[in-house]
Amino acid sequence: MIYVNRKEHFNAAHKLYNPKWSPEKNEEVFGPCANANWHGHNFELIVTVKGLPDPDTGFVIDLKKLGDLVKKEIIEQVDHKNLNLDVPFMQDKMASCEILIIEFWSILFDKVKEIAPQAALHSLKLYETPKNFVEYFGE
Repeated sequence: MIYVNRKEHFNAAHKLYNPKWSPEKNEEVFGPCANANWHGHNFELIVTVKGLPDPDTGFVIDLKKLGDLVKKEIIEQVDHKNLNLDVPFMQDKMASCEILIIEFWSILFDKVKEIAPQAALHSLKLYETPKNFVEYFGE
C-alpha cells in the first residue's frame, strides 16, 4: 500500500464559544479562544490518499487533480474566512479543529474516489499551530 500526501495552507478566524454557557464558563473552558473579537490561525491541512499505483500512470492519484480538488472544495471555502460566520458547512457547529476536520472528510471522501477509483482517502491532518493538530481517519 502506498500513501500519498498533499499539503495545503489556509488562514482563518474562529471562536470557541458554547452559547449554552455563561461568558465566564466559556472563558474557563476555552480561555483566549473564546475571545469575543475572534482569533486567527495559519492552518496546514495534509490530505493522505492510499492505494496501489495505476499501471498506466504509476500514480496512486494524480497530485494535480488532488490539489485542485482540495483547493476548490476546502481551501476556497475557508481561506481568509471566519469559520463561525462565513463557512456554510460550519454553521451552527462548534468551530473546533475536531469538528472542522470531520466536515473536511465528509466533503472529500467520495470526491477522492471520483478522481482516483483505485485509491481511497486514508487520513486528514489539520495543524492549527505548530504544536497543536488533529488527525482523522474517518472512523
